[in-house]
Amino acid sequence: MPFHGMKTAALAAAAVSAVLLAGCQPADAPPDANGTDGATRHFGAIAFEPCSLTGVGGGQATEAFCATHTVPEDPAKPDGRRIDLNLAWLPATGSGGGTDDPVFFIAGGPGQAATEHAATVNMALREVRKQRDILMVDQRGTGGSNPLDCVDAEGEPLRIDNEESASVEQLRAFARTCLAGLEGRTDPTLYTTTQAVADLDNVRQALGVDQVNLVGGSYGTRVAQQYAAAHPQHTRALVLDGVAPNDLVVGGEFAHTFEDAIRLQSDYCRTLPACKARFPVDTRTRLSQVMDALEAAPVEVDYRHPSTGETRTATVTPDHVVGLAFSFSYAPQTSALLPLVLDEAAQGRYAPLMSLSELMARSMGEQMTRGMQWSVLCAEDADRYTADAAIDDTILGPDVAELFFAACSVWPRGARGEDFTAPLRSDVPALLLSGALDPVTPPRYGEAVVKGLSNGRHLVVDGQGHGTLVLGCMPKLVGQFIESTDAAALDTACLDRLAGVPPFTSFNGWEP
Repeated sequence: MPFHGMKTAALAAAAVSAVLLAGCQPADAPPDANGTDGATRHFGAIAFEPCSLTGVGGGQATEAFCATHTVPEDPAKPDGRRIDLNLAWLPATGSGGGTDDPVFFIAGGPGQAATEHAATVNMALREVRKQRDILMVDQRGTGGSNPLDCVDAEGEPLRIDNEESASVEQLRAFARTCLAGLEGRTDPTLYTTTQAVADLDNVRQALGVDQVNLVGGSYGTRVAQQYAAAHPQHTRALVLDGVAPNDLVVGGEFAHTFEDAIRLQSDYCRTLPACKARFPVDTRTRLSQVMDALEAAPVEVDYRHPSTGETRTATVTPDHVVGLAFSFSYAPQTSALLPLVLDEAAQGRYAPLMSLSELMARSMGEQMTRGMQWSVLCAEDADRYTADAAIDDTILGPDVAELFFAACSVWPRGARGEDFTAPLRSDVPALLLSGALDPVTPPRYGEAVVKGLSNGRHLVVDGQGHGTLVLGCMPKLVGQFIESTDAAALDTACLDRLAGVPPFTSFNGWEP
């Protein structure tokens, strides 16, 4: 059954975040143990001030140093309009200060801002940070780097009415309104991966370092690969988590990769006696059954709002079901809930599904800057998409890609280089990471990319989904790799202790 709403397209986009060198100038000595000591610090030519970084979802602040670095919006017009890039620096925690080759973290999306994920970065790269400084640069168009937000004349965020069931025409109209709000203050054609790579190297030069290590997640792996191809002499090492090959049409394969993830989750349940007994209908079949029932007769349900706890009434549609299933599939901790939630819905109990659907849509949607995302997708992916016949038999169907690229018929299209989609061929040391159950960047993508990396190694983590940097012993392995640049020498036996999460057989958890 094909998908007819916009929510999955938005979630898929969500799942689916680098001045001439006169000499090597290492960073100043690190601040105190809390990360800042109240003083301005210089890293190369950039002055940083103490700051506290909070993520899009709030939570504990991460102490850092922040700065802006000004670059031309159009590198071909250095005397034209200029924009500020938002930077954050997590100084090395070791007593000797940082080395001469810091780490640049590149966020995913496209549309995520790196600095808004400082807490996760600090956790994932805590071993790396013992020796090296960590730099986060909000990609142009996101976060604090001249964001391409969709806002009205008063600067308030624009919303789409009935976003869960928006049509292609409604999305195009929304894109036109968003574009009108950007008129005169920015050129959306200049917010592409190629321009982001130029910004990263501009920052590198301003920092006064000759080489950088790049850690990219999801779409950020595309940026990292493009940087390594454009600036091989300045790339010391790559860590690619949730690998997107250069020739991948982002959004074009979601229907197939999601289908594969659902099948793998169903197969896992079949191997567990308690799960197989509790859910005799496999997840793929149950998902179709619930969607078919709601397609025939949407259900009005009272549910508890996930943020306020107040009781609300809404109509549950197939869009809510498939949107929740897609967002749940990103991580085993949430995908473990899917069979139970679908079984509840099949029995006519839709309240848990509706509450969780709203929770996941809100948490993922807040992470993306929609205008920047369109600038990337419309320049680099939309015109390369071609639907295949097999997509008609998938849960998402062909509509997800049509919705994903809907804005591109009205959004200004930037340029991409002739060799943009060429596979990265390099001897740069590289560590590639994949989750075996990843619904958007499956392990086969990492296998394709590592073939071009003579000093690369690809690790697949069983039972895990999209993003593995923070899991188990992975921070230790990444730290060892960044120090040695020898991926082949890593002892990865500790990853075997990362087991999958058994599906919940009740809302109290899974069977022991």
